[in-house]
Order: sequence, then structure tokens, then C-alpha cells
Amino acid sequence: MAASHLLAKGVRQGAAPVTLEAHLLDTEQAAISLFAGDSRWALNFRRFFKVEETAAARLLLNLRLACLFHDVGKANADFLRAVTSNAPVLQTLRHEHLSALILHLPQVRQWLAANAEVDLDVVTAAVLTHHFKASEHVGEWRWCQHRGAARLALHLGHPEVRAILLRVAEVADLGPPPALPPEPWGPGAPWEPAYLSGLQAARRFRPGRGDDGSRAALLRAVKAGLIAADAAASGLVREGHSIQAWLDEVIQMPALTSEDIDRGVVERRIGFVRAREGGFTPRAFQLGAAELGPRALLLAACGSGKTLAAWMWAQAQARARRIGRVIFLYPTRGTATEGFRDYAGWAPADEAALLHGSARYELEGMRSNPSESTAGKQYTDDADARLHALGHWHKRYISATADQFLAFMEHGYASTCLLPVLADCALVIDEVHSFDARMFETLAGFLKSFNLPVLCMTATLPASRREALERCGLRVYPSSEERAKLEDLEWQESHPRYRLEPVEGEAQAMELARAAFNEGRRVLWVVNQVARCQSLASRLRAALGDGVRCYHSRFKLADRQEAHQLTVADFKQKSRAAIAVTTQVCEMSLDLDADVLISELAPPTSLVQRFGRANRHLARGLDFQARLVTYAPQGAAPYTEAELASSEAMLRALGAGAVCQRQLAEALEAHACGEPEPSGSTRFLEAGYFATPGSFRDGEDFTRPCVLDEDLKQAGALREAGRQWDGLIVSVPKRCVAKDVARPPWLPAHLGIAHGAAYDAWSGFHAEEIAS
Repeated sequence: MAASHLLAKGVRQGAAPVTLEAHLLDTEQAAISLFAGDSRWALNFRRFFKVEETAAARLLLNLRLACLFHDVGKANADFLRAVTSNAPVLQTLRHEHLSALILHLPQVRQWLAANAEVDLDVVTAAVLTHHFKASEHVGEWRWCQHRGAARLALHLGHPEVRAILLRVAEVADLGPPPALPPEPWGPGAPWEPAYLSGLQAARRFRPGRGDDGSRAALLRAVKAGLIAADAAASGLVREGHSIQAWLDEVIQMPALTSEDIDRGVVERRIGFVRAREGGFTPRAFQLGAAELGPRALLLAACGSGKTLAAWMWAQAQARARRIGRVIFLYPTRGTATEGFRDYAGWAPADEAALLHGSARYELEGMRSNPSESTAGKQYTDDADARLHALGHWHKRYISATADQFLAFMEHGYASTCLLPVLADCALVIDEVHSFDARMFETLAGFLKSFNLPVLCMTATLPASRREALERCGLRVYPSSEERAKLEDLEWQESHPRYRLEPVEGEAQAMELARAAFNEGRRVLWVVNQVARCQSLASRLRAALGDGVRCYHSRFKLADRQEAHQLTVADFKQKSRAAIAVTTQVCEMSLDLDADVLISELAPPTSLVQRFGRANRHLARGLDFQARLVTYAPQGAAPYTEAELASSEAMLRALGAGAVCQRQLAEALEAHACGEPEPSGSTRFLEAGYFATPGSFRDGEDFTRPCVLDEDLKQAGALREAGRQWDGLIVSVPKRCVAKDVARPPWLPAHLGIAHGAAYDAWSGFHAEEIAS
């Protein structure tokens, strides 16, 4: 029996069903609203993808066709059962695989080819990859890899499908649409020839690998536009919003002006600094950042005021072009949160956003423990949270981890949904020294392939990376000539604020740490592995008391948040002794100001960043020099012997005694291990017909977020009550994930379970106590 209606989504209680025809038309209309015409949103989207304005109409035509075809494959018996049944249904084929297969029927291709502006391969590739679950060879995502039955009944003659084809004819100015096959999908004609035709086309279609940059730009823009339009049409209907009204509100937001940024963030931050320090005068190098143009690399010492310089650069970009927002990207959740507290948090709550994996939990914590910038503000919006990435489309000032916006380069779905926002911004990428090799490769590809005002910044950078970024079009600031004229920066970087003191090993460092603590000093000890961090902290606690802090990455989020806050507070004051043992988590953007910095040898870049956690603000006077104590660890892991040898050579060249930030930067350039030239190759840039997700970072497979077995009951109760339970999640090595604990059905698939016996609220998760 023919279905009276084809459905695009499952039917939610109390909500009207969403028919397939309605969803496809909604998606097309969302694409028109977002990307047609000369709105700032549409112009910036085309500029971002380097689509020439003369090709604007062609882009919109192909995008509209992709929107109308993307879910046509849902017109099948399995999908209809899946969205109308309470029981799970094993679907024979993925719906987007069927949609692309229909586009390779000869009568359909001949019909669409009547309009020379229709790029059949671009439309098919966008349709097939709009869930990033299509491959040529691999497993269940292989195009047309079936599960279960070898035949599948289709509803391609349904009036809703016919209505969509008539709409395609209208949009593309085509003749009457062809009849689609009544036969079920399965072996033989017409489906097998269509599949073989598709494979041949896919193997020929390699835009971006040759000289056809305009076709590559069209493909990438259509793919991204389809995903954004589909997300808007699906999410807004699901949450009961009027699609058109919601999109109009976002698209018609006025351009962000330099004055807006000044009133919203910069002047409020400066006012806070002025009140705290009794005055404030912008530094010459900060003012100079406003003259840099749309692509630059800002290199300045730790504590020199780079972030304020970046906001001044953003103000200049808002004067030079029409943008809608300012986005700061950081390498870690902790640095993104600190960046939000220090700057974006000053903006009105409805204009500011913090984006990372645990952002909602962090924002809720800010209500109970607010900083000056976030006091009295309500950031969490349940309606927007249910819209996921779309909930941030209207934000003006965003602090996020790099993954949130750049993971689209490796087919991250949520990141791709944010591409219209990214295209409409001035972008600041902080701490680029800390990007691992995969992240840096992605950054290079991003800078080469997309047109966007971008400021990268860090305190120190190996010469190989600086040169690579210069080749990507970034202008280094300050240059050596400019630096000589910037007296304030020159003085700050040449002032001898440190004293290098190499020691023989951990035992000697331990005696030095205890003595410094007993003298009333603030001591920060950085080691390369969590297990050593826990062991050292425990021994120091036994000797010095409960004031010892232990801080690393293997805490439950609630305990890590507390450890972070206590550690930062200990090093902000200078009236009493403090001591903390940490891992690499301390290296980036944390405002720790130690009197004594003890560190195991690490790669030169990491080591210099660790040194930047000492005497950052010259708070003990100009004559005070922080002690930088270094020693070789027992083993190189997680680094290589070559990396540690480079640091040994760097420290030998510097010698013992007084040293300034300039000397450290020059030594880093001379001794950091060189890296190969990044090719900029990523999945998004290389993909044609096929697309599967990749990893944005190196080593993402070593750990897994877990809930402790002893916390499962509490987590389940919080979830049932609709309350946040992210505070119970802890990342542990994959070998420590428990296999002998019953898994509750409500626990999300990405979360594992770990044994609570290996966990302590003060020292975190002890992986070495788990048998491998």
C-alpha cells in the first residue's frame, strides 16, 4: 500500500509530522535566505570560499538543487518504517547514498544536463557527503553498501517526490522531469549501472588537485551551504521556530563596528585594568597591531599584552570590512575558558559565547563563582543549547577551542555547521606554537584555501613554523625594524627577569623546592607525565602539608575546575608561600606567576612556554629574578630523545645565570627541531564524492572520556532531572576503561566507564594502578 505521506523525521510527541516534501523545500528556502543576494552574510560566505561574484548565481543554483535532492533517498520502505515505528529498524541503505544514486540514473542526468550551469558532480558530491558517511572502499559507509536485505522497496513515484522534481525543473529552468524507476533497489538494472556510472564519475572528479580552483571553490561552498541549510531547516522546525523569522533575525544583524567592539569588550576590560592597577596606557605595539592588515602573525613575550593588541586588530578589521563577529580560538578548553573570562565575558551575555566540549558546565560554574567580567550574567539558554551549533549563530564575541571552528577541515559536522559564522568574522588564533603537527598542517591548509582576516599569535615560535606561516601570507609583527622602535616591548623582552639554574636530577630539585617554599616563595613544578606529577605532589604534600596543589588533565571536570581555580589563586597572591606540581596543562595562557619554576626537560618550545609562567608581571620589583630550575627526566616519553637533546643544547648555549625573554626566543629559534613544510592537505580540501571524518589533532585515540562506576547512579539521577552532569566526566587512557561494569542504557556511546578505586579528588585518576 502506498504511503499517504513520506516523512523526513521521526514524529515527536505533540509535534506535527515533517513530510519529506516540506523538509526539502524548507532546506532550499533556508539556503536562499542564507546565501542569496548581497547580504553581508552571503557576501562573506562567498568571499570565504573564494567564489567570484560573477559565479554567485551558479553557486546558488547548484546549492538549491543539492538541497532539493539531498534527502530524496528517504523515499524508501525502511526509512518510513524507521520514523513511524517504536522499534529499531535496520535500514538497508543510507538515505544519502540512495539520493546520490538517483542522481546517476541516466534519465536524471540527461534532464539536469540541459542547464549548462548545473554541475552534476558538484551536486552529487554534496548530496552524498552531507553526513560525512560515504566512502569508496570502507565498511558500512561504502557507497551503496547494503545491510540485511538485498532489495529495498522505493517510493520514487510518490506525489511528494514528483512535486520535488517539479520544483527542481522550476529552479533550473528545465523541461518536465523524467519518471523515476518503479523497481526496488537491488542487483541489476537500473540501479547497478547507475552505481557503476557514479563510481566512474567519482574517480574522475578531483577538484582542487589540479588547476581548476573555481570548481573546487564551488564544490566546497555547495557542500558547506547544504549542511548549514539542512541543519537550520531540521533544527529550527524541531524546536518549533519559524525558519524564516529565525534566519531573518540572524542574517539582518547589523555589521559589528569598531565602536561596538570598544564599548562591548575593550573599554570594559581597560576599565577593569585601570581600576585594579591605578591607571592604564596602551602600549605602542598594541596600537601598532591595528595597522597590520588582514593577515598577520603577532610574536611578543608572555605577559606583554598580546590579547588586547588582538582586540585592537579586530577593531581595525571591523573598520576595513563588514563583519559580524570576533572569534578567538585557543588550543585547549582551559585556555578558551580563560580567554572568555578575561575578554569576551565583558560583553553582554546575549552577545558572548564560550564554545568547547564542557563549555555549558564552565558557564554554569561562572554563575556561582563569577569573575568581574561575568558577574550577574546568565549565559546558558536551554532553547539555544537544543539547537546545538545553530544556537551560536547570533553571537558576536566567541571564545572557543580551535576544534570547534577548524575541525570542518577534517569533516567535523558541528564545525561545518558553524562555517557561515566563521566566514563572517575577524579570527584570532592564539598559542599557535602549541598546535601539534596535525593541527598545524590543518592551519596551513586553512590559511591557504580560505579568504578571511586572521591574526595568529604566540610568544615564541620555531623558525620553521614562522616561515611556513609567512608563506601562507601572514605578515610577522613586530619585524626586527619595528621592534627596535617599540621601546616598551623592547624593554620588556630584554629585561633580565629570570636566572637559569640547571640541577642534576629530581632529588636535587626536590630539596630546592622545599627550601624555596619554606622561604615563602611561590613554586611551580612542571613534569611531563601525569604519574610523576601525582607522585611528586604526594611526596611534597607529606613534607609540606595540604597547601600543595596537584594539577593535570585526569581529573573529573568538577575537581579539575576546583584545582585550576585554587592553583591560579595561589599564584596571583604574593604574601604567602605556594607550591603546585603540574603537567603541560600549565604551559598555555594560564596566568601563573611563579617565583621559582622547576621543570623537567621538554621540547624547546614547551620549555620556553613553561618559563613564561615565572615572574610574568614583575610583581616583586625590577631587581627580582625568578629561578628557572631544569633537570633531565628519567625517560623521554611522551617526547623523543631528539627533542630533549635540542633542549639540552639550548640550555648549554644559554648557560647558567641571568636571562631575558629575548634571549630565550633567540635560543628557541636556533635550537628547536625543524619541521617539514606543511602541505596543508586535509579531508575537506581533498574530498570529492566521498567524505568520512578524520582527526583534527594527533593522538586523539589515546584517551576516552569516562564516568566512574561509583558516580553512575548520581550521573543518571542528574540526567533524569535535566541537570548538567559533565562535572562527573574524566578522561582516562583507553587501557583503563572498565570492561567488567554493566553499562546503563542511558549512557552516551562516546562515554566509557572507569573504576572509581583508581580516583582521588586531590590527585586525580591514577592510571598506573590499572592493570594493562
